[in-house]
Amino acid sequence: MERDLVKVSVPLKGVNPVLILGIADSNLAFISKFFSSQIIVRNDRVRIRGPRKEVEEIKVLFQNLIKRLRRGETLDQQSIKEEIERVKSESQVPSEEKGGLAIHTPKKVIYPKTEHQKEYLLAIDEYEIVIAIGPAGTGKTYLAVAKAISYLLSGKVERIILTRPAVEAGESLGYLPGDFREKVSPYLRPLYDALFDMLPIEKAKRLIDEEIVEVAPLAYMRGRTLSDAFIILDEGQNTTQTQMKMFLTRLGYNSKAIVTGDITQIDLGTKAISGLVDARTRLGKVSGVKIVYFDQSDVTRPPIVSRIIRAYEE
Repeated sequence: MERDLVKVSVPLKGVNPVLILGIADSNLAFISKFFSSQIIVRNDRVRIRGPRKEVEEIKVLFQNLIKRLRRGETLDQQSIKEEIERVKSESQVPSEEKGGLAIHTPKKVIYPKTEHQKEYLLAIDEYEIVIAIGPAGTGKTYLAVAKAISYLLSGKVERIILTRPAVEAGESLGYLPGDFREKVSPYLRPLYDALFDMLPIEKAKRLIDEEIVEVAPLAYMRGRTLSDAFIILDEGQNTTQTQMKMFLTRLGYNSKAIVTGDITQIDLGTKAISGLVDARTRLGKVSGVKIVYFDQSDVTRPPIVSRIIRAYEE
């Protein structure tokens, strides 16, 4: 009925509308095939009219397409179709399943999409140390950052510390040009990306400037005791045994440590033993520690990523 329909609009700010809509609105026509709602563009705004649930799906779709363009990606009908499928699948998660595991951040509400992701989120709440092992794209780091933001904003912790080993630069970083931030930024960029995806940029920058959120190479964790903190070690497979022990023993009172990594992507020298592989063996039965395993079925990036991972696992 007419009164059951809603209207929303999405501004096409900061992007060339043709890159989203396609030449002669070909992409817009393609998108319209998947929905019953009316989708038109006026004055650089996508205007949507239809049933509430579908209108919300279309709104999120265009917001995601804009983000992809801002990241420098190129949109074609295949990538648009994959985004449509992802938006539709997310909206199908039953509300009763979302309830207890929804993660509320300032920019979005995040839900687990697979059974392993649900296990992971429950483990973070229950255990002091959680080790997440699995391939790229399974949400290990992204969900951990979301949880960290949720804990910070709800007052459960006083700060967030995000770290990873800068193994590609030899960890010392001394031979690279530029100041400290310029040297480490490329190796910490995935952590910043997750942070900015959930917090308004100005708020994220303020938290970083005030050192409430700290993003730093693993080497800078040495000698510290981190209390009232949510600490995430990304790319844990590229730590040595000594580095992993150093990191895990930084944990202070009322803190959580999350270690993520993919043991099939170790970049250490051939003689070095991965700290993540070693921790998996040593800590599996330690009280307060939980190890969660992910596989290619948990990949939440575009379907092509799952197919690539499967090809390399065969």
